[in-house]
Amino acid sequence: MTHDTQLLLNVAAAVAFLVVLVSGLRLHAFLALLLASLFLGLLSAMPVESLLAALQKGVGDVLGFVALVLALGAMLGRLLTASGGADRVAHTLVDRFGPQRVHWAILCAAFLVGIPLFFEIGFVLLVPLVFVVAARVGVAPIKVGMALLAGLSVLHGLVPPHPGPTVSVLAYGADMGKTMLYGLIVAIPVAVLAGPVFGSLISRLVPGRLGRDAVGPALVEPAHRPGFGITIATILLPALLMLLRSAADAFCPAGALLRTIADWLGHPIVALLLALLLSLYTLGARSGLGRQRVMQLLDECLRPMASIILIIGAGGGFKQVFIATGVGDVIGRMAAEHGASPLLLAWMAAGAVRIVTGSATVAVITGSGLIAPLLPLYPGVSRELLVLATGAGSLMLSHVNDAGFWLVKEYFKLSIGETLLTWTLMETLIAVLALPMILALSSLI
Repeated sequence: MTHDTQLLLNVAAAVAFLVVLVSGLRLHAFLALLLASLFLGLLSAMPVESLLAALQKGVGDVLGFVALVLALGAMLGRLLTASGGADRVAHTLVDRFGPQRVHWAILCAAFLVGIPLFFEIGFVLLVPLVFVVAARVGVAPIKVGMALLAGLSVLHGLVPPHPGPTVSVLAYGADMGKTMLYGLIVAIPVAVLAGPVFGSLISRLVPGRLGRDAVGPALVEPAHRPGFGITIATILLPALLMLLRSAADAFCPAGALLRTIADWLGHPIVALLLALLLSLYTLGARSGLGRQRVMQLLDECLRPMASIILIIGAGGGFKQVFIATGVGDVIGRMAAEHGASPLLLAWMAAGAVRIVTGSATVAVITGSGLIAPLLPLYPGVSRELLVLATGAGSLMLSHVNDAGFWLVKEYFKLSIGETLLTWTLMETLIAVLALPMILALSSLI
């Protein structure tokens, strides 16, 4: 048996071991992920020091950003619901779109917020609305949630300035503006099919559950609740600050004062912190919530986040052990050895690495790194469509080695099987639906 084959078998065994621990033995996902990480490292004969270093790096890399984002987002989300702002937005959306079309409203909101924001930030900003809208209208949370997840995920994989597409733009030497245009052309119909359409179907089988502790009920009388405009402005502040940052990076020279200020204000964590500070007034004091009550709400909302944050961190560690074994390079090489269209090769390489490592960013880096040296062999291929093909492949089959899988599972209170039927299938639909659209575009441009 070759080393590459043994490595692939080790990965399969580690994933099976994790599923048995969580679904069969009902072990807490945090402990199960840690044990599965150690199991994979030992099977792959990694030195103990390297194994533990990879595990610690994966946990630290994920939590260094995600923990802050989730904590700030949870605080903002709690004020959004406690003040009645989420109710106000929910009622307005229901009135404008109708009770049976609120999932389309959430998709529009996801696109509006998701263009400048990282997936995790858009998720924590809008997920309270998903639960409030679902409760008010009486529809399955998954029906509304799939619209949110699809909108954010498609933008994350296909449209700059998100990290994956941006990395590919640089690797392939593509034009950023054209990539954004082509990305939106592909993203909109794919998000419609994988979001509201798929969500309406799968919610009949997996409806999801209400009652997230971190969201909670409205505490302010309807007459004193913030208006729709001020609530939306508070939610969109991080998006606007990040758009300002992107515009300054595009049009201002390096070192210019305006660009420095915009880069600082538009950093995801700073932007979220500023939105939270604004919400203390717009959703707190202005709605009649006293300082002591606001501080109590912020403290309470963080408690249920501890388990989610630890699980996501352990998922990051599991992913990093996968990467440290070198299995991503093995899969990438295998995909690149097929003499197919470069667009298909980019999609296959990124998809295979995503399945094995659980990281869309690693999949993009590996996929574009494998395909970029082959570009002289394909002088007529669109560099921008290569970016999209790589990004689409990087969304393929998110499962138990992806921190996003656990984020969705814990927020929607799903089992592993239910998360596979919803989140995993939706991500795979996005990857599969995007490919023929990209190939069709290649025949037109």
